[in-house]
Amino acid sequence: MEPLVLAIDQGTGSTKALLVDAAGQVVARASAPLSQSHPAPGLAEQDAEELLGSVRDAVASCLRQADPRAVRGIGLSTQRESVVLWDAATGRPIAPLVGWQDRRGADRAAQLLEEGYGDLVRSRTGLPLDPMFSALKMGALLDRHDPARERSRRGELRLGTVDAWLLDALTGEFVTEVGNASRTQLLNLATGDWDDELLEIFGVPRAALGRVVASTGPFGTVRDLDPLPAGVPVLAVLGDSHAALFAHAGWRPGVVKVTYGTGSSVMTVAESPGGLGDPDSPGGLGGPGSPVCDTIAWSTGQRPTFAREANIRSTGRTLTWLAELLGISADQVVDLAAGSDAGDVTLVPAFGGLGAPWWDPRAVPVLAGFDLGTGREQLARAALESVAHQVDDVLTAMPGLRRIVADGGLTRSTALMRLQAGLSDVEVARTRHHELSAGGAADLAGLGLGLWTTADLERRADGDVEIFTPDWSAEHRRAAAARWHQRLTVARDLGARANGSTS
Repeated sequence: MEPLVLAIDQGTGSTKALLVDAAGQVVARASAPLSQSHPAPGLAEQDAEELLGSVRDAVASCLRQADPRAVRGIGLSTQRESVVLWDAATGRPIAPLVGWQDRRGADRAAQLLEEGYGDLVRSRTGLPLDPMFSALKMGALLDRHDPARERSRRGELRLGTVDAWLLDALTGEFVTEVGNASRTQLLNLATGDWDDELLEIFGVPRAALGRVVASTGPFGTVRDLDPLPAGVPVLAVLGDSHAALFAHAGWRPGVVKVTYGTGSSVMTVAESPGGLGDPDSPGGLGGPGSPVCDTIAWSTGQRPTFAREANIRSTGRTLTWLAELLGISADQVVDLAAGSDAGDVTLVPAFGGLGAPWWDPRAVPVLAGFDLGTGREQLARAALESVAHQVDDVLTAMPGLRRIVADGGLTRSTALMRLQAGLSDVEVARTRHHELSAGGAADLAGLGLGLWTTADLERRADGDVEIFTPDWSAEHRRAAAARWHQRLTVARDLGARANGSTS
C-alpha cells in the first residue's frame, strides 16, 4: 500500500485537508467552512468547538477518497496568534477563540508602551508591542475568566494558540510548536522557551501554557480523528505563514515569501534574530524600533530557522471593502483594476491603522487625487496599487532580495504580479499551487517519513511557478513611490492630529 501524508491546514475561514502521495502529488482534498463573529468594533471571535469540528469534517471528507490505513503521518498548519482558553479537566473551551485580528488588547499595549516596556519586549521576542500578538489576548481572557489567576496558576485552565488547542484535543499532548509560540510575544528567541519576566508583564502563568517543542515534535499520535486509525503520528506542525515559506523551499538565501491574503505576510529566512541588519540601529532591522519582526519559522530539533517577517493589515481586505462599497464582487474589482490606470488616485488603506513597516495604529484611511471624473476603474486600480506599495515598503527593509515567491488569493491577479515586479524591481515567481500552507506541512512531515529530501523539495518548488520580470524604468518607480509616500504621510499626519499629537 503506497504511503500517504495527511496535511491539515486550519485557517481563519476554513479548514483544508489534503492527502499527498510519495511523489508529492495531491491525491485527495476536502475543506470545511468556519464562521467568524465580530461582537463589537475591534473584536474578532470564533467558536473553538466549531473549529475543531471543521478539522474533523475536512479530514473525514478527504479520507473518504482513499484508504485511511495508508496514512503514515500528519502535518498540521494553523492560523497564528489566535488564542483559545479551555478547561484542562474537561477539554472544553470556556470562552470564544480570540482571533488574530482582534484588537481588544490595544489599551493595554498603549499602557505598557508608556511604562517603557516596548524595547524589552522587542529585544526578547522580536515583536513590537501590538494587540495582534497572543500575549495581550491571553491576558484579556484571564482578566475576565480568572482575574486572580488562581485556576491558571494551578494548571486547571489552559491557554494556547490554535496548534496547542488542536493537539491537546486530538492527541492528548499539551504542547506548543516553537514557531507558533514565537508569535505569542511570550517566547524568548534566545532560549526558545517561555520568558518568566514577560509572563509576569502580560499576566500569563506558565502553568497555563503548553511545553514548547520543535516543529517536528514530539506531538504524540491521534486518538480520535475518524476514520483515521488511532496511533497515526503527528510529525510536523507549522504556523500557516511559516508552512507557506517552507513549501516555497524558502530556506534559500535571497528568497522572500509574500502571501497576498486578507492581509499580507512578507517573510524571509535569517541567520539569527536581527540577522538582516544592525541590531543597534533604532528603527533599523533588529533594533527595538525595527519595522520588521523577528520570528522562528521552524525548528527540526536542532538549531531553529529564524525569519524576518512583516505583517500588513489590509491588502486583499482592501479589495473586498471596495467590492462591498461598489456592490460588486472582489473578482470584479480585480478585473476592473487589470485594464485601468489609476491616474493620480491613491488609496491608503489604513483601516485600524497601519501595520509593517510603519506600525502606526493612529493612521487613518486616505483616498486622494480623485475628482468628479473618477470612476470605478480608477478606484479599483488604486486599491490594487495599494497592495503592491505596502509590500514594496516592506521589501526595502530586506536587503539581498533576489526573488519574491508569491502565494495567496490575490496572486490570481496577473496585473498585481506585474505591478509588484515593476515597482519593486525584482523577479516575482507566482506559484501554481493554491494550498501552500497545507503543502508545507505535508513537506515537513514527508521529510520525517523519508519520502523525499530537501533537494527534491527545491526542485518541486522551482518547477511549479510562473515568472514575472521587472519592466519599469527607474524614473517610473521613483515617481510612483514618491506619490504613494506623500499620501501615506497624509494618512499618518491626520491620524496623529486626531489623537492630539503633531509628532
